[in-house]
Amino acid sequence: MSELLNDLKALRAERGLTQAELASAAGVSRKTINTIENRVFVPSTVLALRLSEVLGVSVHEIFQLDEAEE
Repeated sequence: MSELLNDLKALRAERGLTQAELASAAGVSRKTINTIENRVFVPSTVLALRLSEVLGVSVHEIFQLDEAEE
């Protein structure tokens, strides 16, 4: 089964945003951003699109599937 990887923390840091600032801009809690960055929570398609819009990148630049075989 594929795992969803992400570069959210790096992209957020490159833009000088805190988790709280990104969360506010995306309309979610800071904890939601934290759990996405730590791969505990997989965001909905709507939230993934909102994050990509806030960060000014494509969804594919934030999220990738880890296709490594088990």
